[in-house]
Amino acid sequence: MSFTFTDYAVEVLVDADKPLTYQEIWEIGKNKGLDQRLNTTGKTPWQTLGARLFVEVRDNPRTEFIKIGSRPARFFLKARASQLPDDIIEKIEVSERKEREPKSKYTERDLHPLLSYFAYTNPTFSRGKSILTKTIFHEKSKKHGYSEWSHPDLVGFHLPLEDWNPDLIEFNRISDNNALKLFSFELKKSITKGNYREAFFQAVSNSSWANEGYLIAAEIKQDDELLSELERLSMSFGIGVIHLDLNDIDSSGILYHAKYRPQLDWETMNKLSEQNDDFRQFIKDVKIDFDSKRIHKSEYDSVIEDPESYIKKIRGC
Repeated sequence: MSFTFTDYAVEVLVDADKPLTYQEIWEIGKNKGLDQRLNTTGKTPWQTLGARLFVEVRDNPRTEFIKIGSRPARFFLKARASQLPDDIIEKIEVSERKEREPKSKYTERDLHPLLSYFAYTNPTFSRGKSILTKTIFHEKSKKHGYSEWSHPDLVGFHLPLEDWNPDLIEFNRISDNNALKLFSFELKKSITKGNYREAFFQAVSNSSWANEGYLIAAEIKQDDELLSELERLSMSFGIGVIHLDLNDIDSSGILYHAKYRPQLDWETMNKLSEQNDDFRQFIKDVKIDFDSKRIHKSEYDSVIEDPESYIKKIRGC
């Protein structure tokens, strides 16, 4: 008899000390090697596991599982239900709010080259356009009299110099000058229930001046409640969310798109220029590129050619 997704969940939950989300069941089972026993070729087997569990508790009166809570739903074995205290969900939520970021050998700044690679190469983000980035070093800023939440980690831009006729570029200069598109990026190693609000509103504060602002992380906990909250905040404040997938960098993607702002915040950009030499130089370089109708890539963060080797290096593999 073949090993099924429900068998997979049973083997995990028989040893669990609390109800688990389907994502947690998948990760624990994978660490035990149970995924190797499944006969599946799907690219997202954890989603298949979740679908099977939801159908089981909804449609099968003889199911071995019970569902506890709704956002997110958690699963446990019906035969062990009497072992759970009445306030188990409250205890889990308190524990999750205290959750610390997972430890990793790399730093946030180690992720900058990977974001530059993503912005330049990822078709869902760049749509074939040349988007270049520049790191803004916070330590160079004059902090007196300013909010600490005003510096983006990276900035980016796109000028359609390769796509537009040179005469049209000149015409744009004397009209509404909307050819330029500016991006702001706030980068984190991980986003969890314990830090998502601070991380998101730091991105809001740091990205109010740009056409599009993004919060990016290499690790985003796969939790329905967390993802729903990030989606709600993204829709409310217009900040996009990007996952940098270190296991397969080319599978990185936009979880939630940023809302495009047609008008730049010139007052904030002026403040950033006065406060930080990197940002001021970035503005100068973009202007030079626009005037010369040629992108000088050497003035911006380089795009790494072998991201897989770089990821192994920063992970210490």
